[in-house]
Amino acid sequence: MEQSFTKPPDGPSVVARNIQALLLRQSREQESRTLQQRIADAITRAAGSLPFVYVHLAVVVVWTLVNVGWTPLKPFDPTFVLLATAASVEAIFLSTFVLVTQNRMQREADRRADLDLQISLLTEHELTRVIQLVNAIAEKVGAQLPMPELEELQRDISPEQVLDAIDKASTNGRT
Repeated sequence: MEQSFTKPPDGPSVVARNIQALLLRQSREQESRTLQQRIADAITRAAGSLPFVYVHLAVVVVWTLVNVGWTPLKPFDPTFVLLATAASVEAIFLSTFVLVTQNRMQREADRRADLDLQISLLTEHELTRVIQLVNAIAEKVGAQLPMPELEELQRDISPEQVLDAIDKASTNGRT
């Protein structure tokens, strides 16, 4: 069965509206990045590319060939100390740029996780109310709902209690 999202006569579908809102939000977040964040992102993006690997491979190969004396050029780093130093300094800076970018991305992921949690809690609350309403309607019309868990489904769930239960279960599992 194919599912389609129809566009209501007075505006875009909920899915299209949500996609548009997400794209707009992402665009605003991209524009609000500081110059430092943009530089760190650009360096991280460049360093994580295959052309970056190819350039480094070529530099190391040429450096090695020159310094072992296999080219007409005079060796300038026969002990490879300069190469090791340059590689170490580059690694320090690249790892710092990667960490800066990862920290920013983690903050964004945390915000999205918080939003997901809030939406899930709201959905749970709304579903509980819908179950209560359907149960009340069923009682009013005299319909039987053969669901032994109905009473439990009608109760609100405290997020704190769920987190406590998860903590307790994970603690018991480690001992």
